[in-house]
Amino acid sequence: MTTSPKPQSITLLGATGSIGASTLDLIRLHSGSYRLFAVSGFSNVQKLLDICQEFNPVFAVIGDAYFEEFKSKINALKLSTQILKVSDGLDFIARHDKADTVVCAIVGGAGLSSTLSAVQAGKKVLLANKEALVMAGDLVIKTAKETGATILPIDSEHNAIFQCLPKALQDDNTLMYQENFGIKKLWLTASGGAFLHKSYDQMRTASVAQAVNHPNWSMGAKITVDSNTMMNKGLELIEACHLFGVGVDDVGVVIHPQSVVHSMVEYVDGSFLAQCGTPDMKTPIGYALAYPNRIKSGVKPLNLFEMSALEFIKPDEQKFACLALAKQAMKLGNGACIILNGANEVAVEAFLKGKIKLTDIASIVENCLNVDELTNELTKSFENLADILDLDKRVRKIAQLMIYHI
Repeated sequence: MTTSPKPQSITLLGATGSIGASTLDLIRLHSGSYRLFAVSGFSNVQKLLDICQEFNPVFAVIGDAYFEEFKSKINALKLSTQILKVSDGLDFIARHDKADTVVCAIVGGAGLSSTLSAVQAGKKVLLANKEALVMAGDLVIKTAKETGATILPIDSEHNAIFQCLPKALQDDNTLMYQENFGIKKLWLTASGGAFLHKSYDQMRTASVAQAVNHPNWSMGAKITVDSNTMMNKGLELIEACHLFGVGVDDVGVVIHPQSVVHSMVEYVDGSFLAQCGTPDMKTPIGYALAYPNRIKSGVKPLNLFEMSALEFIKPDEQKFACLALAKQAMKLGNGACIILNGANEVAVEAFLKGKIKLTDIASIVENCLNVDELTNELTKSFENLADILDLDKRVRKIAQLMIYHI
């Protein structure tokens, strides 16, 4: 008599966002293989409550300010889920010994500590939080090697590159430069966002409503703004360097408006291997959940006979200055990447509140990278979380002052 394998126990950080929704769809589709162990949200009480009602996780973490309201609703429904605050619950559920896999989908620097906790605990980590590697890439990768944690990217671009690499390089990125594998360059594709065919002046006068609209992907407001300034691609470039153990000049960025080719690997023999598919996050998440196997994702397959011509366009780094700034930061060092990320997060939030223009985001980031107060931090390498968070905090204060004086 054979027994079915035990379902994989999933902790889902950032359950109320778009990555969270796609992950939950996959758990529903494969309920015999995956079980939701713990979830986190921040302020969306109703959505997190709905998740708890449907999946009955052991733990749910919510923002401190919403804890009492959420707890009362959980109690009223007589659910068994234990409720924790973000301030002390995120790291706890990320490293919990009953969790097999941790999906890290919290947006921004807020997701760094819990991602690092999951890596320190040796988990299988499905990484969507690119800021964790932008701010602490060396620390996260070094820790993963020490603990045996497996980091699988679920950003569509990094997941695509991962799929196009030989198995030996998926297992060990330190082999990337060995000649027998023939890797020439990694290529990240970018949609170009809502302003690809708009002028700089049109970007400068863009409304918040225009900037939170994306032609191909359904994402949260912050990520959509980053996509439309191409900062998102800059952050992904930094992330790719850490994930795959390559230098900034070994990663190219090409605009591909159709979002059918999700990224590519160029080989020395002239071959390009590309991963293609309908733009739906369930594909990379499902690939990582089941890795090294594959499962049905519920994604509508490409119809090759209905596809229009595919375009590939060189980015204009004057118009999309955030991409150039990200390359500059990666070349400078760890400190510069922390500064880039923190300044961008503050600037995007200010734009979403109507305090600055869309094009001011790049200006604020550039000014933070050049401010005298932070000059000594640019090339530093940070080996512990406290120092990283301290610099991040200082950067955010400086960026806020710049916004105040605009």
